[in-house]
Amino acid sequence: MGDPTGAGVTVEAVFRDVYGQAVAALVRVFGDITLAEDAVQDAFVTASDRWPREGFPPNPGGWIVTTARRRAIDVARRSARGRQLEEEAGASGLVSGADATIMNDVGPVQDDRLRLIFTCCHPSLQIEHRVALTLRLLGGLSVAEVARSFLVSEAAMTKRLVRAKYKIKAAKIPYRVPSNSDLPARLEAVLAVLYLIYNTGADDRDRAQLRREAIRLARLLVELMPSEPEAAGLLALMLLNEARMPARLISNELTLLKDQDRTRWNRDLIGEGHAIVRSCVRGNQPGPYQIQAAIQAVHCDADSFDRTDWSQILTLYEQLVVYAPTPVVALNRAIAIGEVEGPEEGLAAIDDIAPDLDGYHLMHATRGTLLRRLGRRQAAYTAFGKALELAPLEADRRFFAQQIAELA
Repeated sequence: MGDPTGAGVTVEAVFRDVYGQAVAALVRVFGDITLAEDAVQDAFVTASDRWPREGFPPNPGGWIVTTARRRAIDVARRSARGRQLEEEAGASGLVSGADATIMNDVGPVQDDRLRLIFTCCHPSLQIEHRVALTLRLLGGLSVAEVARSFLVSEAAMTKRLVRAKYKIKAAKIPYRVPSNSDLPARLEAVLAVLYLIYNTGADDRDRAQLRREAIRLARLLVELMPSEPEAAGLLALMLLNEARMPARLISNELTLLKDQDRTRWNRDLIGEGHAIVRSCVRGNQPGPYQIQAAIQAVHCDADSFDRTDWSQILTLYEQLVVYAPTPVVALNRAIAIGEVEGPEEGLAAIDDIAPDLDGYHLMHATRGTLLRRLGRRQAAYTAFGKALELAPLEADRRFFAQQIAELA
């Protein structure tokens, strides 16, 4: 065993880092999502009990996969379906202890986690069910965290996940690698999953690994589907966002774009993102991720907030709202309107969509910012108070509390 303290590592940190990999590996071998999830969760329960007492193993991720595999085999032996799974696992060498067979690659998708995303993004599932299920599996997110990503209640998300699992079982959807001809039909949901995984890791130091994992999978996706411009657009969007992260969250405190020290931005990531955006523009097959990447490229071009080309950004948002007419896109468009035409016009644009985003903390925070610019301090105070009430992350709550204190 390793250092009893885990050298600063916690079971929770290992969970965040390897949960998705472990579930993906077991799903591929056993072909049973519930069995894989339960076995991995049981392995972490065992780890939570043993590691603090006995010390962390040299390879915590490998320990989790091995323990979960043994647990899955034990469960498999107790049922008719389980015996069938055991025979299948035995045929692959898994039962005999050849753990390396977990990583065998078959078919066009050569990564377990990316393979699981494509598998769960089956066309017979509703797209929101595909995205929710894969977020739960790949990111190891709680139901509450997945619900926040969709701006719905935890109870509603629980029902979605149950329906998705039931549909997979009832429709006998196979856990297998999709053929090359199946990949394009599943791309939209796969892109949505990767971007949500990335955003779940934003502004949360404890979940920075999710951002790295999303970027890694996006790179694999571009290699897998080099002729898909939206895959490239998503990668560029992530890279340009990631480039600004060193200046966005300092000492666990949130720093707005206008206040960021731009010398801390990662210029290598910006250069890579810009190159992809230029390639997408030359390809002339626009889509929502490419347009969002272009917007971030404009932000990264400016050497200060005041010199940002907001007119170009507003033009891009006008295009984006055609491809992705969602309330969140409309909110970002309203922010651009506020910069180009003034806070009164921006506030009017937000008021048009406010009922659709009443449970979204950033809508209230944006209203608070515009109201403050207009000198309407009491209304701004109320708006930031609502944002504070709804904010899911501690860094956001501290920032909103600071705004409220200044207004008070």
